[in-house]
Order: sequence, then C-alpha cells, then structure tokens
Amino acid sequence: MSNFVFVIDTNHQPLDPIHSGQARWLLKSGKAAVFRRYPFTIILKYVVPKPKIQPHQLKIDPGSKVTGLCIVQGEGNVIWGAQLTHRGQEIKSDRP
Repeated sequence: MSNFVFVIDTNHQPLDPIHSGQARWLLKSGKAAVFRRYPFTIILKYVVPKPKIQPHQLKIDPGSKVTGLCIVQGEGNVIWGAQLTHRGQEIKSDRP
C-alpha cells in the first residue's frame, strides 16, 4: 500500500490525494503547508480553479475483534487504510 497525502487548496476545497514525494516537494518549495498531522493533510498556498477529482469509496470490513477501513480511488488504488480495534473483549474481561 502506497502512502498518499490528502490535499486541500486555499479555499479548503478537497483535491485528489498525491504521492508523499510530491507532497514533500511542495512543502520544501514553499507552495504548501501542513494543515493536519493525522491524517496527514497539506494545504496549498494557491487556489485551483477547476479541479478534476476522481471518485473515492470508503470500504469497511467488519470483524469480531478488528474492523478494517480503507479509502479506495478508481480501480482498487488504496489511498488510506486503518484498523479499528474493538473494546468488547476488554470490557468483557474486566467484569468481576
């Protein structure tokens, strides 16, 4: 799974995620700044007039102990992934 960085422009309009190397270049050249650390998002210092944004889907894989979450773009290109650990077993084992 590649690391992608979320991008917004000056008007807080979401754009397509970009590769981390391209985001690093934008940050070093001063064309962008860090907007949020988790999930890592950069904000461009200029407005994109007519952005072409590809559709994204949120995929959820529910499980008994862990739920998987991912954002998929286009034909299965995974942009972001995470695991949500359930507390059900912790709560059940803490009971006297």
